[in-house]
Amino acid sequence: MDETLTPSKKKKDRMSVLSARLSIGFSWIAHSFSHLCGPIFYVAVLAMGPELGLSYGDAVALILVGNILLGVAAPFAGWLGDRWSAVGMIGLFFLGTGGGMVMTGLAEGPFMIAFWLAVTGLFASIYHPVGMAWLVRNAVNRGTALGLNGMFGGFGPSAAALMSGALIDGFGWRAAFIVPGTVIVVTGVIFYYLVARGTIVESKGDMRADPPASRSDTIRVMGVLALTMICNGLIYQATQAGLPKLFSIRVTDFADHGAFAISALVAIVYAVAGVMQIFAGWLADRFPLKTVYQLSFVCQALLLFPAAYFSGAPMVIIGILMVTANSGTLPAENCLVARYAPPNRRGLAYGLKFVIALGLSGFGVKLEGMIFDATGGFFWLFVLLSALAAAASAIAFFLPDDRAVS
Repeated sequence: MDETLTPSKKKKDRMSVLSARLSIGFSWIAHSFSHLCGPIFYVAVLAMGPELGLSYGDAVALILVGNILLGVAAPFAGWLGDRWSAVGMIGLFFLGTGGGMVMTGLAEGPFMIAFWLAVTGLFASIYHPVGMAWLVRNAVNRGTALGLNGMFGGFGPSAAALMSGALIDGFGWRAAFIVPGTVIVVTGVIFYYLVARGTIVESKGDMRADPPASRSDTIRVMGVLALTMICNGLIYQATQAGLPKLFSIRVTDFADHGAFAISALVAIVYAVAGVMQIFAGWLADRFPLKTVYQLSFVCQALLLFPAAYFSGAPMVIIGILMVTANSGTLPAENCLVARYAPPNRRGLAYGLKFVIALGLSGFGVKLEGMIFDATGGFFWLFVLLSALAAAASAIAFFLPDDRAVS
């Protein structure tokens, strides 16, 4: 009898498919969680700073080490995911990130708050290198899976902003860290339970394999991406840090209604940007990755410059469009990494990517605070960010002319 027709083989195949689907699902959830702490902090800092007796620039800098660790620790996390276990590392992500957020909410004084934010950033660094490689390994239609993953990543800041505003207005800024942190820890317990039962297992190979890329193309792509990701990461970090403050001083009709109103605007921005990543993933599946990636930077340059001038409702619209363009780079960018990185080093490759995208670019937060403290506004910040987007578009021209391969 053909072995493929035996009941045991059919059961094994069904369990493999179930494991892959659950892995993708938990990867999406983890992506949302990985983006919670930053947006929560940037809303909470509006109340935290005065309580601690710090200026806005000094208060927002408390998360700087955490943001740096979020990227700098990523290669080591990716290496462990490749060499040890992606599943095991994702479990550590849930427990460590959630625990760090809970402790941030319980901490006293600027030093301890900064310390626990750093711990949170360290454990949160696991997701992007390990979770992205884990998702790609378990997905057949990579562009679609990455687009949906981006949507969940966008929902993270959106939910965080909305939830943190409500919690701050109702219970204070500490609750904005403790409540979601507890949810993340509970999710980690459920995840480990499914792993212990054997429902989620470690996959050994890709569900869909691509032909290997040449060494020269791999070096070329990674070199180009290193530069474009610095630009895109600085834009992302500075924009995310600045939006709550920007809306509080430029959209005064909402600012008068407290933290929840401002957080609701930020939530709308990231919710729309998250949903639009599905469309960005669709584009990455159907058009040359180079074209999609390059045009996303052109759009950012054209949208960031008007943000230096606008206020009121137009500022909200521009905010939605510029964040959508920024996050819209990610499906094509991640498809490029998946295409050109060796499969058995993909976690490490994503880790190195996020050293740049989330680590070095973490200085975008400090940049945003410094420019605001020096000028009292955001004009020169958005002029600078628009120039960075234009530079990234020019650099992306040097990518290989390769069609989407997800």
